[in-house]
Amino acid sequence: MPLWRLPDNLSDVLPTEARQLEALRHTALDLLRTWGYEMVTPPLLENLSALTTGTAQDLDAVMFKVVDPLSGQLLGVRADVTPQAARIDAHLLNRAGPTRLCYCAPALRSHVGDAFSQRELLQLGAELFGHAGLEADVEIQDLSLQLLNALGIEGFTLALSHSGVLTAVFEAYPALQAEQAALLAALRSKNRTDLSSLCLSHAPDAQSLLLGLAGAYGSIAEVSAAQFSRWPAVAGAITTLHQLAMRAQAQGVAVVIDLADLSGYGYHTGVQFAVYVNGLTTSLLRGGRYDAVGEVFGRARAATGFSLDLRTLTRLLPARNAMPAVLAPWADDADLAITIATLRAQGHVVVRSLPGHATEQDEFHCDRALVKTDAGWQITPFNFLN
Repeated sequence: MPLWRLPDNLSDVLPTEARQLEALRHTALDLLRTWGYEMVTPPLLENLSALTTGTAQDLDAVMFKVVDPLSGQLLGVRADVTPQAARIDAHLLNRAGPTRLCYCAPALRSHVGDAFSQRELLQLGAELFGHAGLEADVEIQDLSLQLLNALGIEGFTLALSHSGVLTAVFEAYPALQAEQAALLAALRSKNRTDLSSLCLSHAPDAQSLLLGLAGAYGSIAEVSAAQFSRWPAVAGAITTLHQLAMRAQAQGVAVVIDLADLSGYGYHTGVQFAVYVNGLTTSLLRGGRYDAVGEVFGRARAATGFSLDLRTLTRLLPARNAMPAVLAPWADDADLAITIATLRAQGHVVVRSLPGHATEQDEFHCDRALVKTDAGWQITPFNFLN
């Protein structure tokens, strides 16, 4: 294999994308700061058990693992920042009241869902710890929607679900717990045949409930709590989703409720949501409640949050125009050096033309030049094509 070839599903970030990523990061973190979210940056490597224990154990399957040459312990390269944020809240900050944290950091995954996904993410997220009420779910949902608008994403759909519906199934019909993996797969694919087969040896009402969940997809009017009145916990979860759906609709966002979207079950403990946009086969943003995540760090705290990959986001946005720049000659001239320093201090991009080379830039379009006149060095517009 040529030395220049990268491993599958890894890629370089070239100048234009790098500038766009930095602009998105800056916009996002500035917005999160105005909502009171404090930025943290955990280490890329951590003890494997801290990254994969408890509700984060599903991450073990996609995590790179290395042996620490200093201690001989097995370390993990984080696949998701959320467990680390929970550790910081539970063990380091140890605050009594709500804590709002945000981050923008790389994460690495050993496997991806399709050939077009990247294994290295630039994960942006926000987490709200310490409040179990619906108010925290509302804040996280509102913040995620405002963030997407601020980043230039339009015409997206918010899909709402609730892990409590499957918890209610297992509480009502404990014997179904043995079929958890198969039930999850059948619900996600809305496979009514498999669901019916899985319920043959269980109570008839179990089949009715599971088939009802598989078909519970659509608007507020189409997914009614009344149809699940025999299972109060399911009806209560739907009522909560209706409140969140109505709030998002009032902000002009298209909303669907999908009770079978339980891809985060085992990690999430309540409301779940995902944002879908044209051009992506998977969700752009995911979030929800995960109250049990801090327990393994010695402090069980209510928690909810969301995250997205900024590199995926750049594929959905138009490329930014090249930045205007000033072309300056290479000359040992004190006045020229002062002029260039002054322009740069004012925020202008000044590119010096090295002798014998044409200026080739992806990021900058030199539409002006510094020209020496009787009055000194002056900026002169000109038609310069890279």
